[in-house]
Amino acid sequence: MLGGKWSLLVLNQLVGGPLRFGELYRLLPDISEKVLVQELKQLANAELLVRTNHGEVPPRVEYHLTPLGRQALPVLAATAEFGRIYAEHIQAGRPQQSIG
Repeated sequence: MLGGKWSLLVLNQLVGGPLRFGELYRLLPDISEKVLVQELKQLANAELLVRTNHGEVPPRVEYHLTPLGRQALPVLAATAEFGRIYAEHIQAGRPQQSIG
């Protein structure tokens, strides 16, 4: 459920609080609407986020992290930290070193 290209990015955007579909779409400029809809459904089915329909006209729907979704935040932080370290490693042109 966290292995897709967009899952972690969607969850990361929701760390600061609820967002509407259009806000998420603008914050993730390389994602298509279709893929964003699929990701949101998948994350909701996995109980990592909640879709709240406020029953208003015009429709107002918000997405926010569930308590279980908040448990994924350390994974997000660790992934971001690894990405930063890896980018520095590649930019420095260092040869690969084995771990252990």
